[in-house]
Amino acid sequence: MTQKKSLIIASAVLAAQIVLYYSLRSFPAFIERWYSTGIYPFIAKTMRYALGWIPFSVGDVGYAVCIILALRWLWVSKMDLIMLSRKRYLQLFITLNVAIGLFHVLWGFNYYRQPLHVTLNKSQTYSIDQLKNTVNNYITMSNQLHASLQTVDSLPVEFTRSQSELFAVAATAFDNVPQPALRMAMGPTSIKESLLTLPLSYMGYSGYLNPLSAEAQTNGYINFYKAPVLILHEMAHQLGYAKENEANFIAINAGKVHADPYFQYSANVFALNYLLNELAVNDLEAFEAAKATMRPGILANYRELSLFWQQYEGVIEDISQATYNQYLKANNQPDGMQTYSYVVSLLVLAE
Repeated sequence: MTQKKSLIIASAVLAAQIVLYYSLRSFPAFIERWYSTGIYPFIAKTMRYALGWIPFSVGDVGYAVCIILALRWLWVSKMDLIMLSRKRYLQLFITLNVAIGLFHVLWGFNYYRQPLHVTLNKSQTYSIDQLKNTVNNYITMSNQLHASLQTVDSLPVEFTRSQSELFAVAATAFDNVPQPALRMAMGPTSIKESLLTLPLSYMGYSGYLNPLSAEAQTNGYINFYKAPVLILHEMAHQLGYAKENEANFIAINAGKVHADPYFQYSANVFALNYLLNELAVNDLEAFEAAKATMRPGILANYRELSLFWQQYEGVIEDISQATYNQYLKANNQPDGMQTYSYVVSLLVLAE
């Protein structure tokens, strides 16, 4: 077969993949039944059994190797690419076909699954009164948990355990999620601190799932209230909840019923932050009144997280966040980063 013919075939396969993945957005029930709750759980468990026991992130090593090889290939091939060499473009299209295909088969089809509010048989709309009631409920629970974990109401709750210690106890939360449709056993775990934590911090990310190794990665520098719910969030991705807002909702619900009060506090305070932001947009006076009823130490926990991210702000974060926003839009989240607010609807309507 000539290189010209091979290039045409590779290009056609790539175009067909793109058309297929966009078309699948119209068949969420099919994806939910046959992939997300069908073959994917077996794929995910197999990957976690295979790599979860390894103490370091195999996926991060793979990323580093791929980046080095890609940069080397670009350097060696730069003139051929400029001259439109069929050989080099054939290599490029074959690589893209394999990478995009593996991404979807191993995890990415979850982006096209049934929306969580459909699974839970919930509406997407709620009233301001419902929002206020939910905010008050979360403030009450957060205040109670803060008081049980920190005797001084103005001080933040301290999280002294390492992420590795939290990894060991996190998974049991998913056994007791209150919604039967979302209750699931994690099975073998595969969650690790990222070897790329420093660049991850400058990019503004708390963690991520490697779709090709099924390893959940966390930002190893995070050791305050965000840590437990972050771990649960990345585990939710492993369970097939690809969308960020839905992974947040799963993590919050799992954390709230965890036996460990630090997980409970982390989940409640994390959820409360989203709810307060939404209330501030809709009723500033109600927001100020609700905020006044919170123990100051909860706000101190929020400041800890804000101060952590401030030290890494800059151009790298701006570029990475803009890139990720486009990634979300390309993967069935048309509102990009704004889709994170969908978690508020789920929280309010779950009350």
